[in-house]
Amino acid sequence: MNWLKDYSSKLKTAEEAVKVVKSGDRVYYGGNAAIPWALVRALAARRDELRDVQLNHVLLLGDDPLSGPDMAGHFRHNSLFVGPADRAAVNDGRADYVPVFLHLIPRLFTEGIVPLDVAMVMVSPPDEHGFMSLGVEVLASMAAVRAAKKVIVQVNEQMPRVLGDCFLHVGRVDAIVEHTEALPVRDTKPPTDVERAIAGHVLCLIEPGATLQMGIGGIPDSVFEAMEGRLDLGIHTEMISDGAMRAIERGVVTGLRKTLHPGKVIITFALGSHTLYEFLDNNPLIEAHPAEYVNDPFIVSQNDNLVAVNSAIEVDLTGQVCSDSIGSYIFSGFGGQVDFIRGAARSKGGRPVIALPATAQGGRTSRIVPMLKPGAGVVTSRADVHWVVTEYGAVNLFGKNLRERAEALISVAHPDHRAELEYAARERKLLP
Repeated sequence: MNWLKDYSSKLKTAEEAVKVVKSGDRVYYGGNAAIPWALVRALAARRDELRDVQLNHVLLLGDDPLSGPDMAGHFRHNSLFVGPADRAAVNDGRADYVPVFLHLIPRLFTEGIVPLDVAMVMVSPPDEHGFMSLGVEVLASMAAVRAAKKVIVQVNEQMPRVLGDCFLHVGRVDAIVEHTEALPVRDTKPPTDVERAIAGHVLCLIEPGATLQMGIGGIPDSVFEAMEGRLDLGIHTEMISDGAMRAIERGVVTGLRKTLHPGKVIITFALGSHTLYEFLDNNPLIEAHPAEYVNDPFIVSQNDNLVAVNSAIEVDLTGQVCSDSIGSYIFSGFGGQVDFIRGAARSKGGRPVIALPATAQGGRTSRIVPMLKPGAGVVTSRADVHWVVTEYGAVNLFGKNLRERAEALISVAHPDHRAELEYAARERKLLP
């Protein structure tokens, strides 16, 4: 119990702890459901004392006080995945966006490509050995705390003690701030008829014993909801949500037939309800690992029959997938889509899936498009794309030429848009 004295000596208020940040520093702070809000608010209060502080992070939820126009010149976001908190700042030119595969984000820190002066993360209270869990967000936090010159932790009694490669000892941090607050929860809506229809087609691609990677939203939730019976499914995914938890509780997911980490659910972060966070606490079924492991396509591919389901903003008639921008307007990030699409493609019996509604804007706009919008970024290349699923069916583009791809994608577009897509395909000489 020698760590207790060390712990006590490092206790500070949030205001005291963030004084370590100096003008020109590069700071990392945890994202998703593990944003250390007490530290962020204290840092924002120092606005007038600081200039040119770079803020590195993954997805930020909620209203970030460091993102406002009044922070220009004092703080500048260097976003590794854009979200609601910093989207306006990025698109107004007050913040930066780094296109990067999720599994490579930790490497930015460990190799000094993005050097870090300070890392701020939220952790669980220490166990009897002085180890604090990074809890619901392991993604790049471990790499950040190892690379940063100074480490500040916010100890939150509501942070679950998630197991895995996600522990930080008291002796490895410089300042400790005790501040308890509820973790953010994901607002859920009942799945739409379109989402249920898409899920039905995805479900046909999942065989008993398969291992799943699912994103967030109504489609993954609908897939999990529709599963029944002892399918012995496994999970190896960057994110776990309530849908996966319920599938585990129903016995649909057991992991017994996994070829990598059998009997374990492998994750790198969690986002859902308070019930989910309680489920994760000290649960030996769940292992959280950093993204450089969970999302490494080589590691992913070691799961036989890996079915990876990811979404898109639009897909063009040759199979190019845009999922981080709407035209030139940056909306999100690369995330783990390509990591898992490539990993599933290399998996024995694996199936990479891009699933999306056929239309947007109440049916007025097709999301199967002749060409991507001007300025749109290609996240998943047409050579990487295999299965594309909409509410109108599932088609496999792997091995198909451009003509066959156009025909297949038009067949799963909304019927009201098929004629214009066929016309555009002929204009592009994709169809005779």
